[in-house]
Order: sequence, then structure tokens, then C-alpha cells
Amino acid sequence: MRIIFNDFKKVYNQNEKAIDKAIKRVCKSGRFILGEEVKQFEERFASYMGSKYAIGVGNGLEALQISLMALGIGEGDEVITTAHSAVATALSIRAVGATPIFADIDEFYHINPKSVEQCITPKTKAIIPVHLYGQPCNLSELSKLAVKHKLVIIEDCAQAHGAEYNGKKVGTFGKMGCFSFYPTKNLGAFGDGGAIITDDAFLAEKCRMARNYGQKNRYEHEVYGINSRLDELQAAILSTLLPFLDRNNKKRISIAKIYRRELSGVNQIILPTERPSIKHVYHLFVIETEKRNELQKFLEKNGIDALIHYPFPIHKQKCFSDWKNVSLPITEKKVSQILSLPIHPYLTEKEVVFICQKIKTFFS
Repeated sequence: MRIIFNDFKKVYNQNEKAIDKAIKRVCKSGRFILGEEVKQFEERFASYMGSKYAIGVGNGLEALQISLMALGIGEGDEVITTAHSAVATALSIRAVGATPIFADIDEFYHINPKSVEQCITPKTKAIIPVHLYGQPCNLSELSKLAVKHKLVIIEDCAQAHGAEYNGKKVGTFGKMGCFSFYPTKNLGAFGDGGAIITDDAFLAEKCRMARNYGQKNRYEHEVYGINSRLDELQAAILSTLLPFLDRNNKKRISIAKIYRRELSGVNQIILPTERPSIKHVYHLFVIETEKRNELQKFLEKNGIDALIHYPFPIHKQKCFSDWKNVSLPITEKKVSQILSLPIHPYLTEKEVVFICQKIKTFFS
């Protein structure tokens, strides 16, 4: 049996007619940038999220970057975030000239509010928590910190489409919520894409200008901007797939339950834990084991893709060498033990049980 980590062919095969229709509609329209498809997707995504505004952009990194730009955060400012994330989170902060400050993580792999508070200085302007692996961060404590220290929260929701904290979707707690529609995401496009959500009309307008060279009207550039526009084809495909997001998230949750059932007796691994009063949408199912590297190689030999998200924390990346002496003991320990098992919504129960059998065989 061969089990790949993401099966994009099945995404297309199971939605072929609807996707072909959407692509054909765009091609026949003759409009490929910032047209009706983008507008419709923005309205649908905002409605799904329970937000007033959604702004389609080029990708998740630029969603964060544009949010920071709209808030006027830049040179001389500090933004607290996590080093346990895709590097895009920190790159967005550097892109506006601000300085990322890395806080350590908690047992859920998320930015720890206690560590955040220790990082706050007079230069701190914002916190970017990452809802890693599909589970919400400790938004209650982070929100208290933001109010106490007059900081802005920008939520990185790149892995948490549809996740909820106390019955409310993540992305709607901070001033802005940022999403990626990279193909691997719970709501993935057939290329790059991203979005920003907010309830603030002024910030929404600033984001719209910033994504399109800083112009409100064509050739009239009111603010500094970049080129970061969600294209019509991707918007049409995302509109086609959005109605299936909740169904696919339910499938991910059901797969996670099978993993828990089948692996509960394996003492050599630590299964992921869930916060109370949250909806975890399992973008990834991440286990911990001291024999991570050996297990990964064993699974690969048995036809099973297992990946590491992420093997190196951001402050240990070469491009962030100025932060190499930052001490994040929990982050650094976790990244040496984590392993992501396949959990896309097109997996069958037979395949998940097969993965678990191989894991049990390895440890036996």
C-alpha cells in the first residue's frame, strides 16, 4: 500500500465537473485579476467566517505583511510571534522592517502567553499567534495581554480554516485574521492564494489598496503598496470548494479519532492533546516520539509519507542568524520529536489503520 501525505489528484477527481465549470467561466469572462469571482469569494468567505470583510491576496505571507502595513507597523517596532511555524510568519514581520520577537510554546505547540508577556517591551506593537496544526491558541489569555499592554493581535490562521474557540471561528478574535490557500491547506486553491478578514472598514480599505500597488483608483497611488492579488481562477476554485470545507474538516476529525483509537496503547509516542472548548480541524496530526527519525524512515520504507512540521525553529534558520542565541527550550525540544502523519480527507479508514499497524510494528 502506498499512502501519500496529500492527494491533490483526488481533490480534483471528486470535484472535477464543478472545478472545470468554474475555470471555464473565468476563461470565457476574459477577466483574470480582481473581477467578479474575487468579489464573490470574498463575500462568501467573510460570511462563512462571520466577519464583515475579506480581502483576497496573493498568499498567506502577504496576508500577514499587508495586515502589518495597514496597521502602520514598521521600522523600530517589535512583533511577538512563535518560532515554531512556517518561516513565512516571521518573514512577513521582516518584510515591513519590524523586528520579530520569539516567545516559547506551550504543550499544544502554540505561543505561550506567559512567555509572550516576558517578551513585551515599549517597542512591542503586535502579537501574531499561529493556530498551528488546526487547533486554536489560548486566545483568552492572549486577548487579556493585548488589552493590558495596548497591543494588536493579528491571527495567523493558515492552518486553521474553520477551527473554533469557544464557538467562534479563529481569525475573528484579533484585529485581523490571515489565511493561506496553499494547496495543502484545509481550504486549498490550485496554486497560491490568501485572504485577510477584519471587521474594521478602515483597515479593510487599506488592505485593498496595499494589495494593489497602494491605489484606490487606477493610477492614483495613495499609500505604499505591493502586488498581491488573488486571481480570478483561484477565487473561482475556492468558491467551488468552500461549501465542502466543513465536511472535509469533519473527515479530518474522524481520522484523528481513528489514530487515537489505534495508537492509544503505544507508550513510546505522545498523541496530540486538545484544549477545552475548541474545535480542532486537524490540518495535521502530530505525534511525538524520541525515535522520530527512525520511525519516519521505517514508515517511508513501508510506503507511508510522514513529514516534520517543522524540523528547524525559525530562530535557528540561517536567514534569521541574528536570533540564533535566543533560548526557546520547549520549542527546541519539541522539534526534535514531532512527526506528522497523513490526515487528508480522502484517506480511508483502511489506510489509517494500516499506518497505525506499521507504527505498532515498529515499536514492538
